[in-house]
Amino acid sequence: MSARREAMREMNMKKAISMSKLLPVVMLALATLFTATAHAAAPGITGPIFNLTAQTAYLTQPDGQAIYSWGYGCNGAPSGYAPAAISSTFCNAMQVPGPTLIVTEGQAVTVHLTNSLPASAGNTSILFPGFNVTATGGVVGLMTNEAPPDGTTTVTYTFTASSPGTRAYYSGTQGDLQVEMGLYGAIIVLPATVPAACTSGLHAANLTAEGAHGESDFRLAAAAYDHAQTCYDREYLFQFSEMDPTIHTQALAQVTARAGCAAGAAGCSLNVATEPYHPAYFMINGRSMPDDMDPNYAFQYPHQPYNGNPHMHPGELTLIRVIGQGRWQHPFHEHGNHVRILGRDGNLIVSATDATQLAGPLQFTTTTTPGLAFDGIFYWTGKGLNWDAYGHNPASSDPTAKLSCTPDTNGYNTGAPTAINYYEWCQDHDKPVQVAPFGDVAAGGPVTLPDANLFTNGAWYGGSPYLGPNATLRATGCSSGAPAGSCGATGSTPPSGTIANSPSGEAGFAFMWHSHNEREITTNNIFPGGMLMMMLVDSREFVIDESN
Repeated sequence: MSARREAMREMNMKKAISMSKLLPVVMLALATLFTATAHAAAPGITGPIFNLTAQTAYLTQPDGQAIYSWGYGCNGAPSGYAPAAISSTFCNAMQVPGPTLIVTEGQAVTVHLTNSLPASAGNTSILFPGFNVTATGGVVGLMTNEAPPDGTTTVTYTFTASSPGTRAYYSGTQGDLQVEMGLYGAIIVLPATVPAACTSGLHAANLTAEGAHGESDFRLAAAAYDHAQTCYDREYLFQFSEMDPTIHTQALAQVTARAGCAAGAAGCSLNVATEPYHPAYFMINGRSMPDDMDPNYAFQYPHQPYNGNPHMHPGELTLIRVIGQGRWQHPFHEHGNHVRILGRDGNLIVSATDATQLAGPLQFTTTTTPGLAFDGIFYWTGKGLNWDAYGHNPASSDPTAKLSCTPDTNGYNTGAPTAINYYEWCQDHDKPVQVAPFGDVAAGGPVTLPDANLFTNGAWYGGSPYLGPNATLRATGCSSGAPAGSCGATGSTPPSGTIANSPSGEAGFAFMWHSHNEREITTNNIFPGGMLMMMLVDSREFVIDESN
């Protein structure tokens, strides 16, 4: 990973944020972004019967704008919420993206839709690509049955959840306008049978390690597909979209001008120009950075309940479910490692010659074509860094710096899942990134870390070389009882410690995940913003809590 940095910048937005270069095109989110514990998971509602409605609301943006939008939501209380470990939940009558629908392979799924959009907005509907759908009620439209905007007529869509995986759903009525306005969401089909490999061996050990440190299991299942090579330990859902505020402004103006008109009557319709298309907002799960790093179900985003803030521990297989919900293709880069694609639109990619082996590509930048979903695995261990990622130093008085590392056949410390250095790459155990305090010439390590106080916001700068609270103290041999000044100018401040986080003391490898389209990492042409989020690889000392 690069140690290249740039001077931090400020921007006058709803939230003041400071960033610093972490990787070639990457920024480290700072300060107020971590004032609350906020992780992503893949929250949604459970069926197999769903009662949805389409309504209007305003979506907030980091520049202070509130954009008039349309979206699907719950028509009454849903059957349930998932994952079970998430305790704070709601499902409003309008949200963007729409509620994530979670079902199980083989289930008969029923979706009831009513339309409470303005009369001039006309009919709306839902398409479920990849499923054999039967639609009844309402009126027959060009692509499926549609619900008129009377708030009472119900259209019913029924289908069998034929195969596992992640897919999109979205409006099948005047899609150029209605999808743009926010009428889209995700459906996740869980495998009916979990392969035995997913509940034993490495995955059982990872689950034990989580439980030993007070973490809950936030997975929807133990596997993404009915295949032994699709097991995972943690999961996240990301829906990428963009928004042209001019279209939304036109829609609001025409809806307002036609207020009170009768649906279907002459002049009671919209004529919104959707071309030329100039999006100014680029969103992950309906939010732009930094809002996407606030908690799921945060009260300040009643119509944007899902966030985008992934965390993991070294050695975990992290499943990412990604959908391109807009009109543009979004080339997204998950820093830290390639992503192994498992399948697209619920179609597992297996070898043509050996069905027991997967054949999905490893991608440096994942492709999110409009309407296309994929499932992939992200993996990070710290192997081969050539220095101790946990900052262990046998010269330190800190007892955690004297932990043993016994390699398994693959070189990892997997024999003690309850240890904080579980899954450490033992070959690099006790290798310092530097021996002397920062600011001095390195004595035995591959790099010299700069004095963190040379940079705005102190401890934040690119490189993020340590995992775990007090890692810098362990790496330099300093301790809380060390003589004043012996640990360098910054004393006990870890150079990579995300000390603004709650709970305090979190530190990890901070990999910014972001669009590789430069315009898409802005909010209304202000950098940074848009399609940015952070993957924090935390040591076992930090408890990843996604219950909000």
